[in-house]
Amino acid sequence: MQVNSKRYGLYLIRWQLSTPILAGVLYILAAMDALTATVIANLIGGLIFFWVDRFIFTSQSLAAQWEVRDKIRCVDCGALARGYRLVRTDNYDRSGDHAPQFRCEKCSIRKSEDLKKRGINH
Repeated sequence: MQVNSKRYGLYLIRWQLSTPILAGVLYILAAMDALTATVIANLIGGLIFFWVDRFIFTSQSLAAQWEVRDKIRCVDCGALARGYRLVRTDNYDRSGDHAPQFRCEKCSIRKSEDLKKRGINH
């Protein structure tokens, strides 16, 4: 699984937010022995943060968005084929493009490699 920088950043923020929450649980459970309190705090953390992590790593709103159309004319090679275009990702947004450029699969792969070299994650 490829993790983009947006997902990773959210995960790191989530990780930091878990510290005060679990510390608060440990404070409340201070009357218990340390091992039992830690186990209970981690179970509570798991109950809370499973859902947050699930959103971070599966949400389509954080994924690159592609548009696919059948029977387009490839902007690069001129072939009539199924067309692909990257609409939006971390630091790239062509959602308002009034004249979108579609590429056949071969040219789309080449364009994706070019974007990756320029630091645009998708």
